[in-house]
Amino acid sequence: MEKTAPDYSFERAAIDKGIKIVAGVDEVGRGPLAGPVTAAAVILDPDNIPEGLNDSKKLSAKKRDLLFDQIMNVAMVSIAHASVAEIDEINIRQASHLAMVRAIQGLDQLPQLALIDGRDIPKETPCSGQAIIKGDGKSMSIAAASIVAKVTRDRLMVDLAQHHPGYGWDKNAGYPTKSHIAALNELGVTQHHRCSFGPVHKMLSKPFS
Repeated sequence: MEKTAPDYSFERAAIDKGIKIVAGVDEVGRGPLAGPVTAAAVILDPDNIPEGLNDSKKLSAKKRDLLFDQIMNVAMVSIAHASVAEIDEINIRQASHLAMVRAIQGLDQLPQLALIDGRDIPKETPCSGQAIIKGDGKSMSIAAASIVAKVTRDRLMVDLAQHHPGYGWDKNAGYPTKSHIAALNELGVTQHHRCSFGPVHKMLSKPFS
């Protein structure tokens, strides 16, 4: 039976083996047509874990914002991005890995173990890694990282929306909604769009009339 909420069992198992510093790592933004992919690495204080941590997709925006502030206040956090140019150059999977590695490297203390959401451990991970499928719903540290990454990226897209109105990035975060696709066709491609992604590439491939 699947857990309804993440717990600290993965972290506790590592600590019981003598591993002192465990980080949770997650990324957000693989699917959008615009904006960077954003990753976070979080080392929780086992004696001061915010209540209500969960997969960021299962939380309301208000709850995410509240937990974001709490996590930033009580945990060690690092946030990193891979740019649109990097996504187009090395592909979204590799860019996601790059952002996660940067997030781990940015922590004030290098963890001994990184619990990583997904199937893969990025090759350049600077410490031992453990991949956990759907980890944001299983590990509190990964859940915290998912919240930090999502809130950070959503706020970044809201900011970009002010400079590029019409695409609805403040509401769709760059994902390929009908309104975003319609705006892409009407307004064209910006420097924040991922040219290697199908709908954007198709727009750029259109012959000029």
